[in-house]
Amino acid sequence: MIFLSFYQFASAQNPKLKIKHLTGNLYVYTSYNDYKGTLTDANAMYLVTSKGVVVIDAPWDPTQFQPFLDSIQAKHHQKVVLAIATHSHADRAGGIAFFRSKGIKTYTSKLTDEILKENNEPRAEFIFANDTTFNVGQYQIKTYYAGQGHTKDNIAIWFTRDKVLFGGCLVKSTEAKDLGFTGEANVLEWPNAISKLKEKFPQTHYVMSLQGIKPGRIEMLWIIL
Repeated sequence: MIFLSFYQFASAQNPKLKIKHLTGNLYVYTSYNDYKGTLTDANAMYLVTSKGVVVIDAPWDPTQFQPFLDSIQAKHHQKVVLAIATHSHADRAGGIAFFRSKGIKTYTSKLTDEILKENNEPRAEFIFANDTTFNVGQYQIKTYYAGQGHTKDNIAIWFTRDKVLFGGCLVKSTEAKDLGFTGEANVLEWPNAISKLKEKFPQTHYVMSLQGIKPGRIEMLWIIL
């Protein structure tokens, strides 16, 4: 296993959102927020297609919602046309209401929608009950539910052309010291979900994970399997 890491030291205020090219037309964006008194990063992704930009999850810091869209417009001269949230937590689904207000098509799984409804939180415009394939421009994007882990509704995203798997909070890096927030986790089933991911996507080039919490620093980690 080979990995490359980049370190960002915490500061008193949330740093601005950062965007980094991964491969092809795939980009990783990193936003920051406070978690139990520690400045913490949250990695997510977007894909630039000929028909617009597809965003996976949302910035964790709501003040970065509009700057995020502005950055995409300035960098790629494209608008975001579709957004998929990989589970119900704020660092994943927190941008749903904002995205909808901008006319962006928003999607979540049925499980995520049920949780958002129960918690009286903004819900996506469109719901998918099973693993779903999105064809946008020249690209194919697939959702995959491997089972319970970080949450009961966490899904992974597969970018077919580039063989990139976005595991979100379901996948932890090799350097994570713990599992992070486990208040809604199924720790017993988590290993089974990871095994299913490995079986489903054996030819993966990149696996994007959400880095675990580390006091005093932020780490962004790419894992190449």
